[in-house]
Amino acid sequence: MNILYIMFDQLRFDYLSCAGHPHLKTPHIDGLAEKGVRFTRAYVQSPTCGSSRMSSYTGRYPSSHGVQFNSYPLKVGEWTIGDHLRKAGMSCSLIGKTHMVADAAGLERLGLAPDSVIGVRQSECGFDPYVRDDGLWAEGPAGFYDQKRSPYNEYLKEQGYPGDNPWNDFANAGIEGNDIASGWFMVNADKPANISEEDSETPWLTTKAIEFMEEKRLNGAGPWCAHLSYIKPHWPYIVPAPYHDMYGPDDVLPVVRSDAEREDAHPVFEGMMNNQIGKTFSREEVRQKVIPAYMGLIKQADDQMGRLFAYLEETGRMQDTMVVVTSDHGDYLGDHWLGEKNLFHEPSIKVPLIVYDPRAQADATRGSTCDALVEAIDLAPTFLEFAGGAPVGHILEGRDLTPWLQGETPEWRDFAVAEFDYSTMPLCAKLGLAPKDARLFMVTDARWKFMHAEGGLPAMLFDMQNDPDELVDLGRSEAHQEVITLMYDRLRQWGLRMSQRTTLSDAQIEAGRGKSGQKGILLGVYEAADVSSELTEKLRGPVPQG
Repeated sequence: MNILYIMFDQLRFDYLSCAGHPHLKTPHIDGLAEKGVRFTRAYVQSPTCGSSRMSSYTGRYPSSHGVQFNSYPLKVGEWTIGDHLRKAGMSCSLIGKTHMVADAAGLERLGLAPDSVIGVRQSECGFDPYVRDDGLWAEGPAGFYDQKRSPYNEYLKEQGYPGDNPWNDFANAGIEGNDIASGWFMVNADKPANISEEDSETPWLTTKAIEFMEEKRLNGAGPWCAHLSYIKPHWPYIVPAPYHDMYGPDDVLPVVRSDAEREDAHPVFEGMMNNQIGKTFSREEVRQKVIPAYMGLIKQADDQMGRLFAYLEETGRMQDTMVVVTSDHGDYLGDHWLGEKNLFHEPSIKVPLIVYDPRAQADATRGSTCDALVEAIDLAPTFLEFAGGAPVGHILEGRDLTPWLQGETPEWRDFAVAEFDYSTMPLCAKLGLAPKDARLFMVTDARWKFMHAEGGLPAMLFDMQNDPDELVDLGRSEAHQEVITLMYDRLRQWGLRMSQRTTLSDAQIEAGRGKSGQKGILLGVYEAADVSSELTEKLRGPVPQG
């Protein structure tokens, strides 16, 4: 049995035809949903790339693993999917993006060579990298955003694209006369990227994934997990022909926002609405440019899924491979006067999640949907169960999805949680907050979505039953104090979880309970007769003679 763990970057939950999008057709992803279970309420644990991904890869919340934002290193020694699966006899490889930053200081402190097997795995979030490319090869006055070598750029150079950074000059740019029309300028989003479609990022990664699986097949390798992590539909919003003009203004859905949202808005929400990103995406002409390109990127991704799934069928791998399709977060696209992600409205924090389990036990649920509250950290224990590993509940904070996949109704969580740390953003200083106070926590249940803000800021609350678009903030409503109290009780319950005792399981603690007497530690004993003679054997007898 193998696992193909596919993650797209910044793919909204509702931009798939199986999720109800009226114009964007994604037949190949829909086809996977027909073979498996589509979870309708799947939440990531942070609405930013690095933090969300580290939660998915560790099966732990941001406050447990410590990566609260992009560019925060994942500390050496943190257990990951790769560590758990290898222990269960399954290899674990990476094809694409992780947005992971290595703990260089930790590696040095422990004397771990970065190029050793252990050093590489610690530097690559527990994966064995088949190809690592985060797809962020931007360059500015201070140099490159990503300092590593880009395998994709090297591939483009081999294909004949000139320059030091064809990612920037061709893959993510159109042309205007003889000049680069950069995808960083959203006015260019309707232009075709100046690259052959088969050379663009999404087909390139699909090719790499097929090469990986073919090598495993020909080598007769044991069970494997491949994390195929795509770079798109993340910005820059530009896509090659023929995808650049497949969609137009008539395909852009009406924006979800209200003028009332701007009135007496929560300070964090107000700050994000009024930053550069929020102000830009509040303009309708921006949405009209960006969203058709975003849809084109998704259509290209779905076509590549068709290519990938055809390979699995042709080689027989679809019969023995669990396939997961998900995302690390969504994209506001102008909804709620916002762009990007970084808050907890559904377009940002909820993601698509489709799980195909090839085992016969999952036959009863094929083509079904599940409305249970699912967290991205649930995938790690699900993979471990699929690989035949023993549960490690003292490390993994997610829950195994297997019962849902096999038609059972397990005892399940009543609420889901996400976190966001905005201390690196200018907004933190604007609000006069210390970094430790620039933190947000989301708690959502079957009806309500609640946000707590540290630093003495008010809460936010949405009634998703009567206000599914989350337009009316009830966080300061006296009439809803009972609900707010309930949410604070849940946040307290979650905050008191056992999250840092990862070196001993409950079973190990229970097995060792009361055993100190067997090793000569006899506390509270007045005389030898008070305990078993077996325990005092080493404490009695004549004094040894020299």
